[in-house]
Amino acid sequence: MASQPNRKIAAAVVRDDVEHKQRLLDRAFALAFRCLVYAQIWEDPVVDMEALAIEPGNRIATIASGGCNVFSYLVADPAEIIAVDLNTAHVALNHLKRVAIQRLPNYDSFRRFFAEADNGANIGDYHAFVRSHLDDTTRRYWEGRDLRGRRRISGFAHGLHKRGLLGGFIGLAHLVARLHRVDPRQFLEARTLEEQRAIFDAKFAPFFDRRFIRWITDQRSSLFGLGIPPAQYDALADGKPMADVLRARLEKLACDFPLEENYFAWQAFGRRYGRGAKAPLPPYLQAENHAVVRDRAARVTMLHANMTDMLAAADAASFDRYVFLDAQDWMSDVQLTALWTEVSRTARPGARVLFRTAAEPSLLPGRLPEALLDRWEYRDQASRDYTRRDRSAIYGGVHLYVLKAA
Repeated sequence: MASQPNRKIAAAVVRDDVEHKQRLLDRAFALAFRCLVYAQIWEDPVVDMEALAIEPGNRIATIASGGCNVFSYLVADPAEIIAVDLNTAHVALNHLKRVAIQRLPNYDSFRRFFAEADNGANIGDYHAFVRSHLDDTTRRYWEGRDLRGRRRISGFAHGLHKRGLLGGFIGLAHLVARLHRVDPRQFLEARTLEEQRAIFDAKFAPFFDRRFIRWITDQRSSLFGLGIPPAQYDALADGKPMADVLRARLEKLACDFPLEENYFAWQAFGRRYGRGAKAPLPPYLQAENHAVVRDRAARVTMLHANMTDMLAAADAASFDRYVFLDAQDWMSDVQLTALWTEVSRTARPGARVLFRTAAEPSLLPGRLPEALLDRWEYRDQASRDYTRRDRSAIYGGVHLYVLKAA
């Protein structure tokens, strides 16, 4: 079971047209990406749903990642969501979320399990309400042990959001910051945007000028914890020092959105969601959406698969909406063309495709055959607005394409 996922991931990220050193980095990333990467997803589902304009009856093809957006899309009442992922840990997390949404007895237990994810009562609820409804593969995953010998399900008793590759990366960043006498948790004391700006300018902006930080962030492997492979690192840097790029992205996260509205900032600076009834949460975790998400959870189908392969097996004109997260940043021109050939074949009239890029511009012009790209209209101004309003703040661009009328 372990080698097959690694082959799928390696096929997606290991480049054949680069020098040996770069291929070794690609393989190192593929190895790291076999484990849980994202306990929570870092794309803004509110922006997603506005851009996608999901309508009742729509079928959605999306990359799953941590599943926050997959289940948030249910609020918009699609007929079906096919969620795919190369990472078996993400597949297991999405299966767990779907069953837990349906089987936990009430909203409070569901919120405690996934929003707080740090309470021993969650383990009791897992055994009482969830375990017997999981498929064997998912149950074996959560009851198996991670590289440190911990049962994976125990993460929900000790802070799941601090686990996974991203959780570990944020934890390491906190440690390095405290060694330099900067406590990221201090940012959560801000009460206004002005206070957020003052704390960022005084505490965090100078941190990126330190010689050690500039050196370490110049190493391509330094951002593996963010789920960024070497090929995407180059796109993110865009010829600039990585420390400067990261400072600009953190500045947007810290200063452009009020803390009471931005749960991504709580994860970055507090390593958790906020507490209390008014704390910002993804739509699927909000109390007012619990009933509809529970009732529609069966509409989600999870597949351990490559997006292009899944679409190739689908009927023509069978999907309305597509979400690729930032996966195309990993792709060669050949892979991009194969993907968009299947997207164009399976798209229904009015279909929409949403994706993100580490760099600001869309990566499709000049890389897809002109005849293929010409079937799609790029919504330039709307995409700029979605980029500006994406609260996760880590991407250079959020891009929307709409199928042209025949």
